[in-house]
Amino acid sequence: MDRFEHIVRAVGATAVLLLLGACAGTPSVDDGAAAQRSIERPHIPDTQPHGVRGTVTRVATDMLGVPYRYGGTSPSEGFDCSGLVFYAYTYAGLSVPRNSVELFKAAEKIPLDAAREGDLVFFQDQRKLSHVGIYLGDNRFVHAPSSGSTVRVSTLDSAYYRRHLVGVGRLIGD
Repeated sequence: MDRFEHIVRAVGATAVLLLLGACAGTPSVDDGAAAQRSIERPHIPDTQPHGVRGTVTRVATDMLGVPYRYGGTSPSEGFDCSGLVFYAYTYAGLSVPRNSVELFKAAEKIPLDAAREGDLVFFQDQRKLSHVGIYLGDNRFVHAPSSGSTVRVSTLDSAYYRRHLVGVGRLIGD
C-alpha cells in the first residue's frame, strides 16, 4: 500500500469514528456553570406566547442550519445534540445537565402521546443512549443530528427515529 492509500484509509477511518460518536459521548465541557455564564443570547423575537416551553422551542428552531459540532453549545461554534438542548433551556432560564445521558436521568419519563413542545425525545444506537432532541409537537423534533449536518427538524414518523426512540422526558413543569 502506498503512502496515499494509507492516508485515505486513515482519513476514512477517522470520519467513520466521528460519525459513530456523533452525539453519543459526553462533550468536553467540565461543568454547566462555565458554559451557562458565557452563553450567547442573540436577539430572538417573541413569536410564541407559550412561556418557557415556547421560548425553548423558539430558540431551538431559530438555530436551524447551524452546523453540528461535537461539544458545541453556541450558534457561533455549532451544536451537538445535547449542546442544543443545553443552549435552548439555558436561554429560557432553566438549569439542565449538559449531556444526553444526564438529561435522560434528570427527565421525568412520559408517554409519547403526552409529549408537549419543549419536552425531550431520546434515542439509542445499538448499545447506548446516543441522541436527544427537543419535541415540537405533531411528532416533530428539532436536533443536531451528526457530524457534517446542521440543526434540523425531523419527524418521529421516520422509520429510523421511531425504531431508535427509547423515551420521552419532561424537564419543564406545567
